[in-house]
Amino acid sequence: MKYANNIDVCGFGHSHVQGIAVDKNREFMYLSFTTELVKTDMTGKVLGSVKGLLGHLGCIAYNYDNGKVYGTLEYKDDEIGKGIAHSTGKAISRNAFYIACFDVEKIDRIGMDAEKDGVMTTVFMHEVYNDFSTEGHIYGSAGMDGTTFAPAPGQKDGKMHLYVAYGIYNDINRADNDYQIVLRYDISDWDKYAQPLNQDNVHTSGPEKYDGKYFIYTGNTTYGVQNLEYDADTGYMFAAVYRGSKPEFPNYSMFAFDRTVSPSVEMLRGIEEEHETLPLAKVFECDEKTGIYGSRFPHGSTGMISLGGGYFYMSEPYRNEDKFGTVIRLYKYDEKQGFVKCED
Repeated sequence: MKYANNIDVCGFGHSHVQGIAVDKNREFMYLSFTTELVKTDMTGKVLGSVKGLLGHLGCIAYNYDNGKVYGTLEYKDDEIGKGIAHSTGKAISRNAFYIACFDVEKIDRIGMDAEKDGVMTTVFMHEVYNDFSTEGHIYGSAGMDGTTFAPAPGQKDGKMHLYVAYGIYNDINRADNDYQIVLRYDISDWDKYAQPLNQDNVHTSGPEKYDGKYFIYTGNTTYGVQNLEYDADTGYMFAAVYRGSKPEFPNYSMFAFDRTVSPSVEMLRGIEEEHETLPLAKVFECDEKTGIYGSRFPHGSTGMISLGGGYFYMSEPYRNEDKFGTVIRLYKYDEKQGFVKCED
């Protein structure tokens, strides 16, 4: 299948694009613009949008099993939350963390309302809330952002599970924030939790337990995994981040989490707790000092999509005066060279 290149989408949301996704049949594209979800065709023509969110809609993922789009949705009182409150002129009174589920077949016009038009439900994320709410934010927890669908670790095929990656605060003066954290959920029974969004009365209906919680040693990053994307060809979950600033680490901007192997229980560095861990795939480049594998590839943190056959879409955001936009460009993944831009 031939994919369009240099797809330009502009003019939505109160901040930059956070994530992108495409449907199973490669007919539609979805973009998260922080406070608004946008639906386009594969040329970038806008077909509809859902607005009115007062929280941070982050990375999004298309679920092949039910044809819906899932994304992380945060309401919190930190720097990010205050920035959204300033741009929208409204604020939520308490911290809340949701997976937002969009029934994208119902998105048929621009400016649909997230609360009133019946296109969106939410599931509360208790584990994320609990870690974020601990004194000092345990593990540097800043909430959540990256999300994707993939089989359980160690399995090549099988049921697709929802993976949700934590945000991690950039703090060079602590040692317990050098891991990325990823939760795994079987969402086949999540209809019993799903509630319409009511931003005046946030609900807490959601699973108390997760099916997996994995720690991946990367060194500290700035706000953790921005975008998480499963690639069926390699079996890896690619994780795009904002680079960290601890001088003892290489501070890569892209990692590949190796979920082709089963997790192992290890004593975590700097934390002195035992948890299940996943390794980094031995791709890109290796930092000799730390043994950490990663890449300095500059894109993906505001959206990436695995299209199959080694092809990826990467978001390259821009701002034109008061309008936020992005150009979606086509790349080919090579294990030695990394992501290589495709020419028109």
